[in-house]
Amino acid sequence: QVQLVESGGGSVQAGGSLRLSCAASGFTYSRYCMGWFRQAPGKEREGVASIYPDDSTDYVDSVKGRFTISQDRAKNTLYLQMNSLKSEDTAMYYCAAGLRCRLWARGDFDYWGQGTQVSVSS
Repeated sequence: QVQLVESGGGSVQAGGSLRLSCAASGFTYSRYCMGWFRQAPGKEREGVASIYPDDSTDYVDSVKGRFTISQDRAKNTLYLQMNSLKSEDTAMYYCAAGLRCRLWARGDFDYWGQGTQVSVSS
């Protein structure tokens, strides 16, 4: 059974940092690329960052220079380090796995977690 379990969300003031984690199980992690998405109330779910088996990465423009995606393949765990947080980063954050991980193509992702809430106050 595939599981993606996110953790690390919380409430933080603008300018602060959070580190999200996503523990993956039930599939061959090394074959998949991984991504982080977020969804704010009343908005579409958007791709934030992705990482491939060769550790190459991609980011949406709004988080470049502030967020860093990484993974520990020995632990089948995905991370998202979020620095210099802004109020507009407030959203539910989801991790996802796919064989192709274009950030603008939600259909590329086969497996999804339940999400972890990030709230940034200004």
